[in-house]
Amino acid sequence: MQKIERHIMAMLLCLGALFVSCSPKDAKVTRQPFGVTKDGKSVELFTLRNKNGMEARITNYGGIVVSLLVPDRNGKPGDVVLGYDKLDDYIADNPYFGALIGRYGNRIGNARFTLDGVEHVLAANDGPNHLHGGLKGFDKVVWEAEEAPGKGGSALHLKYVSPDGEEGYPGTLLVNVLYTLTDANELKIEYSAVSDKPTVVNLTHHSYFNLAGEGSGTILDHILTIDADKCTPVGPGLIPTGELKPVEGTPLDFQKPTRIGERIAMNDEQLKLAGGYDHNWVLNKSTNALTLAARVEEPSSGRIMEVLTTEPALQFYSGNFLSGKNIGKKGHPYVYRSGFCLETQHYPDSPNKPEFPSTVLNPGKKYSSMTVYRFILQ
Repeated sequence: MQKIERHIMAMLLCLGALFVSCSPKDAKVTRQPFGVTKDGKSVELFTLRNKNGMEARITNYGGIVVSLLVPDRNGKPGDVVLGYDKLDDYIADNPYFGALIGRYGNRIGNARFTLDGVEHVLAANDGPNHLHGGLKGFDKVVWEAEEAPGKGGSALHLKYVSPDGEEGYPGTLLVNVLYTLTDANELKIEYSAVSDKPTVVNLTHHSYFNLAGEGSGTILDHILTIDADKCTPVGPGLIPTGELKPVEGTPLDFQKPTRIGERIAMNDEQLKLAGGYDHNWVLNKSTNALTLAARVEEPSSGRIMEVLTTEPALQFYSGNFLSGKNIGKKGHPYVYRSGFCLETQHYPDSPNKPEFPSTVLNPGKKYSSMTVYRFILQ
C-alpha cells in the first residue's frame, strides 16, 4: 500500500499541487479530541474562524461539517447546519449530515457499471441501487488531517487513500480536500483526486442547511433560486431516465425566487416519486468555471446563502426522510423537512448513461472540483 501511495503522490505532484497559497503560520485553526471509532482510531475536531464572527467546526471522521456559525441580520451567530454534538451519534445513525461523499455522490442504478468492458459490482445500499459511495463511503472513514495554508482565511487539508476494490470501485484513489473559511464569509471546498486505474469519481458535500438555525423548524419558507432550466427526471428508485427535461411550468422550476414549500405538495409525478424534492438540476453553464448555481434566502434571520460551483449540476433535497428520530445538537429533534441539501455534482447514474457528461477518471489525469457556500446578510 505504501508503494502505491508513493506512486500516486508522485503523480499528483507532477500534475501540480492544488493547495498553494500563503505560509502555514497564517492559518487560524484549533484542534481538539472528538472521540474514538469502534476500531480504535482517534478522531479530532477542527475549528476554523474568520474575522467576521463565522466559525466552522469540522471533524476528520467523514470530513463532516459539525457546525457552521453564521451571524444573522442583528449580528447574532447561529448554527445553520444539522448534526450531532458527539462522534458516537454520527457513527450510530447519520443520514450524511455534513459529510464528504464519495467515491460517487448520488445514485448508481442496479449497483453496477461497466468500464472498459469490465463490469464492476457495487454495494446495493439503497434498495437495488448504490448510493453515496456504498456501505462505507468517504463519509464513514477517518481522513488524515492537518492545518493548511489558507488563501484569504483559515483552512483544513484532508487526505484519504481509497484502496483498489473498496466498495467495488476499481483503482487506488488518492483524494485531497481543502476546506477554507474565508474572510469573505465563504466556506470553500476544493477537491482533487488521482487514480492508478480507470475509475469513476463524483465527489460532493452533504450538509443539511437551515438558515433560520438548526432545530428551528422546517425549511419550507426559505426562498430558493436555481440557475437551471432543465433537470434529469427520475423513475423508480430515483434513477434518472436519461432525459433532460425543461423545468418551466413544473414544480421543479426555481429559475425565479420561490418558496420551497410553495409547490412541494402538488400532485406531481416527480414529487410523488421522491416524496418531495430530491432531483438533479442541469445548471445553465457550458464550462467548468466557478459560477453561481443557487441562492437561498431566509426571511426571519436575514441570512442568504449562495452556492457557486465548477460542477455541471446540483442536487436539491428537501429533507423528505427526516422524521424527528434523529436527535441533534442541543437535543433538537430533526423533524420532517427541517433541513435542505444543495449537493454540487455530476449527474446521477452517469456511469450507466453514456449521454450524460463522463465521470471517468483515467491514470495520469486529475479530478478537480470546487464548491463555495457564500453567506450574505440582508
